[in-house]
Amino acid sequence: MIKFSELGIQDYSGIWQQMVAFTQQRDTTVNDEAWFLEHYPIFTLGTSTCDEDIVNLSHTIPIVKTDRGGKITYHGPGQLIGYILYDLRRNNIKPKTLVYLIEKSIIDMLAECSIEAHTIPGFPGVYVNNCKIASLGIKICHGCCYHGLSINVDMDLVPFSYINPCGIKKLKVVNMSDLLEDINVEKVIPLCKKHLNKYLNYEFI
Repeated sequence: MIKFSELGIQDYSGIWQQMVAFTQQRDTTVNDEAWFLEHYPIFTLGTSTCDEDIVNLSHTIPIVKTDRGGKITYHGPGQLIGYILYDLRRNNIKPKTLVYLIEKSIIDMLAECSIEAHTIPGFPGVYVNNCKIASLGIKICHGCCYHGLSINVDMDLVPFSYINPCGIKKLKVVNMSDLLEDINVEKVIPLCKKHLNKYLNYEFI
């Protein structure tokens, strides 16, 4: 069973600290959790980010180095964040399998919205016509993971032009709202919940 929380818009550093504390303090009796929220504008650097992935510093958006896997990305209002606090050992799931299952859940969620999406081998995340619509990055600690996924729902995409998103030069990004009408983060949350439940066998509480 997993505890499901909707946290609204949150400061990145505070939520990151909460994820770390939760993971360090948990034991095998603690339920998994999934936190859905948005962040104020921020660039986050994964552990494999290169300096050249930041191509424009003429802005005031904060930049923070994190402990998640992956490279640089942008978070902001209108992007759905899903932090997956999951005991891989207890659930007998390997990290690569977890990433695959999260990607599948996003692809199926988008399909329910009549958006055809796909993955690209070697580049984690979900794409629509080779434009990135969702990113993934996790951290494993003592057999448990934190961090998770982000889905571009209806956000300002301009800051992505200041970086090589996920370390890919000239990668284009896209919103769900570019592909269908009348969509927002609040409408996407229950769809994500439904499809994560299908692939990760969550019973949300």
